[in-house]
Amino acid sequence: MLHRFPCQVVIMPTSKTQLRRDGFTFKQFFVAHDRCAMKVGTDGILLGAWAPVAGVKRILDIGTGSGLIALMLAQRTSDALIDAVEMDPQAAEQAAENAQASPWADRIHVHQADFLSWTPDASHRYDLIVSNPPFYDKGVECGTSQRELARYNTSLEHEALLRGAAQLITEEGSFCVVLPESTGSAFTLKAQEMGWHIRLRTDVCDNEKKLPHRVLLAFSPTPGELFVDRIAIRGPDQLYSDAWCGLTQDFYLFM
Repeated sequence: MLHRFPCQVVIMPTSKTQLRRDGFTFKQFFVAHDRCAMKVGTDGILLGAWAPVAGVKRILDIGTGSGLIALMLAQRTSDALIDAVEMDPQAAEQAAENAQASPWADRIHVHQADFLSWTPDASHRYDLIVSNPPFYDKGVECGTSQRELARYNTSLEHEALLRGAAQLITEEGSFCVVLPESTGSAFTLKAQEMGWHIRLRTDVCDNEKKLPHRVLLAFSPTPGELFVDRIAIRGPDQLYSDAWCGLTQDFYLFM
């Protein structure tokens, strides 16, 4: 099923548009990412715009990087408290700065820690846990150890991620990830073996003629109906599709 939403792209005069070059400007916040290994990209924007937030009061962002997803979820909720955990010291520092500069500084708390050894300050659980996890198998070395940490799943194996999330999720909560389509099925199988139930799946393709290249997955400890759909980022005219605009128009500056 393809989502259909009205879409209007607004072109603003370049003379009045002053955009910083050290990050990405959204409608309600700015994300600096020059000290982060992984920059603002489509994967994070997909997850931040897609994850279900109805009734959510506590959110955990695992591997927050620049803080992008935490900021998007803060914009989409009125009073949810968000913990954002990041192992890399430089990225965690920048995420904290981005949160402090946002309209939701009092609701986002960044923790510089390894998620596998991190414990919340209180014994609460989360209604929503999100992660844009490392998904590449170890291969050709990156230019820096910081980028290797962000890209390769040796720093946070998927089984460990699933186990850690299970210890912190509420009974009716959602655990959401974005992954390459080629990895999604294996991740889902591992999750089901560990007692998770898949509740939402959205396949993402560049256009309707292309095979999906990303998949958005939502799991819950509680069984229920599975909803499956598909989003094409661009339409036949190669402009952004109504589906993509409907998902992201609250964030992109010129949409």
